[in-house]
Amino acid sequence: MAKIRAHETVVIGMLGSILDAGRGPKRWEKWRPTVALCQQEDLLVHRLELLHQSAHAEMAKQVAEDIAQVSPETQVRLTAMDIQNPWDLEETYTALLDYAKAYPFQPEQEDYLVHITTGTHIAQITMFLLAESRHIPARLIQTSPPPAGRDYGGPGSHTLIDLDLSKYDKLARRFQQEQREGLSFLKAGIDTRNPAFNRLIERIEQVATGSRAPLLLTGPTGAGKSQLAKRIYQLKKARRHVSGPFVDINCATLRGDGAMSALFGHVKGAFTGALADRPGLLRQANGGVLFLDEIGELGADEQAMLLRALEDKRFLPVGSDKEVESDFQLIAGTNRDLQAEVERGRFREDLLARINLWTFRLPPLRERPEDIPPNLLYELDLASQSMGTRVTMNKEAQEHFLRFATSPEAHWSGNFRDLNAAVLRMATLAPGGRITREGVDEELERLRAAWSRGGPRREAPVDLVVRVLGEERAAELDRFDRAQLAEVLEVCRQARSLSDAGRALFAQSRAQKKSVNDADRLRKYLVRFGLSWADVTGRALTEEA
Repeated sequence: MAKIRAHETVVIGMLGSILDAGRGPKRWEKWRPTVALCQQEDLLVHRLELLHQSAHAEMAKQVAEDIAQVSPETQVRLTAMDIQNPWDLEETYTALLDYAKAYPFQPEQEDYLVHITTGTHIAQITMFLLAESRHIPARLIQTSPPPAGRDYGGPGSHTLIDLDLSKYDKLARRFQQEQREGLSFLKAGIDTRNPAFNRLIERIEQVATGSRAPLLLTGPTGAGKSQLAKRIYQLKKARRHVSGPFVDINCATLRGDGAMSALFGHVKGAFTGALADRPGLLRQANGGVLFLDEIGELGADEQAMLLRALEDKRFLPVGSDKEVESDFQLIAGTNRDLQAEVERGRFREDLLARINLWTFRLPPLRERPEDIPPNLLYELDLASQSMGTRVTMNKEAQEHFLRFATSPEAHWSGNFRDLNAAVLRMATLAPGGRITREGVDEELERLRAAWSRGGPRREAPVDLVVRVLGEERAAELDRFDRAQLAEVLEVCRQARSLSDAGRALFAQSRAQKKSVNDADRLRKYLVRFGLSWADVTGRALTEEA
């Protein structure tokens, strides 16, 4: 049986023009890192690739001869590098990268180390980067002088550093813990259970901490866009990705000439009443985050100016002939379909393209029924803080409220604003800060009345079909089938049972039939799309006829 040959150790290192220098017998009284590298008792260097500047060829030859004395087993290969200025990052990186690309690495037969003790700081950083990027498939080795110091000729010590972070369990756990903390922070510490929402927050955390490109948050009013934007900023601030402030404005509140001034500022005398310079929100957000909620409400002029500010980081304040600068990250929010607004000529296509790199749709509360219980507890905590006293809800009252809150009867047309208001009202009217079944009943009647007056807000057909079928399957439907299916889905969501939905959908044609089974007819229609009653409503089938 053939004996497996052990890998040989190859070290790549730069000559230290100061640390490795030395002539005459006294050079042995000084610690020289490259020579000491080959004196380590527990490390046999089979080959040393010693890189040096052409001007230091004689010193490199002396070091090679000294290594031959202390470690005859080590083969030293000298390579002159054409680096005129070893403190120039571009020149040094280019030269060492070319060397690495040309080197005949044989990782199946040799183990590689990169010596990072010698050379300029630029050379050391470059070596680190080439090892980290695996252009040089090596671990790092660092040598240290003996306790007596550099003026002592002993071998000192060495440390091996492996850049494969997957091997460092503690580091991996730290990274995972940091990510979990970031996700929890973005969710305000709420233990959300909706899988789609949790995946959304994970992606937002990745993008928020890794990019300064604009973010677009879409979703209905009250879905939490403003709160999420603030938390994205706070997370970026904690990770030191931004240093400036968080500046926000609801664009729906900007009207007429005041919109340009509020956003971009003005100079004194720009118009009647301009008694002093005004910096504007974009300049206030310099170095930080600017949140423009309801960005679809901006006028054409403001959209044009904003596009220029995003692309060039420069813009003109009202009445000024001198541009100003502001480097901010934009988070935009909207409850509109901006692509539809573009088609209607109400929103600039180029601006949408600029802010649409990262778009995240926040779902309405009714799409997240499993998240209502933890959000109820969160709102109770907020109410306690607001009122300065502990507010609780007994078990019976909580179960009663949640049965209603997660049922099709609860429209939550205002989303989390409705939930927040409901909890705050119950807390305010609760005797001794304890919400009872009677208090819940009173609030449920109030909600039913409010939603009955306003009527349930219907979800856009495209959103409803996509949510039930998924984007790929929805895209395969003809527009006629898609519109018809959307109407059927909406009726099913509002109905108490399959039979009720069938009677509502087939009210005209059933009058002309002698024998009818509306539930079966509706069931067969849904099966055409691979759907069941539970798929559409999230409820079990309890009534057949």
